[in-house]
Amino acid sequence: MLWYMQNGLQLNPDKSETPVIGTSNQLQAASSSLTTISVAGVDLPTAEHMKVLGVTLDRRLSFDQHVSAVARSCNFHAQAIRHIRPLLTRDLAATLTCSLILSRLDYCNAILHGAPVGCIRKRQRVQNNAAKIVCQASRRSHARPLLRELHWLPVVQRIDYKVATLTYKVWQTSTPAYLSQHITDRTTTRNLRSSSAPTLVQPFCRTTFANRAFRSRNSAETGKFRGSAQNSVVHGKLVPINHHSLITRNHNAVIKQ
Repeated sequence: MLWYMQNGLQLNPDKSETPVIGTSNQLQAASSSLTTISVAGVDLPTAEHMKVLGVTLDRRLSFDQHVSAVARSCNFHAQAIRHIRPLLTRDLAATLTCSLILSRLDYCNAILHGAPVGCIRKRQRVQNNAAKIVCQASRRSHARPLLRELHWLPVVQRIDYKVATLTYKVWQTSTPAYLSQHITDRTTTRNLRSSSAPTLVQPFCRTTFANRAFRSRNSAETGKFRGSAQNSVVHGKLVPINHHSLITRNHNAVIKQ
């Protein structure tokens, strides 16, 4: 809103809409007669969902519709690859799958950090199906050894890796400013064994909804990888965790079919 006002721009109410986002209690407390919201001096109609840069936002930020849309798109391409799989080499099939399916699963996947389990499982089923197509395995075969063989991180770890990488880049470059302002180095008054490892302040959140914000999740993810990061400090700077080490560690966990 401030950017529009500073640049002398005005929103078009016929082409713009805005959702009311909050927790269940907050949405219930909001008046049901709330049909418009004033943004930059323009009354915009409220909507249940809104699509921004290919991501469908809903009032609870559950991303159910977004995940379902991505799954449908990925399943369409998976069926197409399945039909021509006998004509492809394994490397070509893996490259085609990464280009058409995994790229869609990875697009803006950081927003799904802390999302409902159902959304994550739906995306994991898409990845499992893609792995079975590439490896020409049975539909009933287990996906965990296939993902390990293809060197693919599971969906949850791909999201964690994206958040951790984004946090590291923002931490080192202090850009962009709208993310850098949510990262604060943690300082201790006592000399502890963990003092040599760079850590971030994790703010207190009362609700799970608020805990999904970037300012809370960045410190949680760097803390999750702290064991590997402690051995990766060079000249006082944190070196991002190696992708191969994540593959080795996380494939020991159970991946649901």
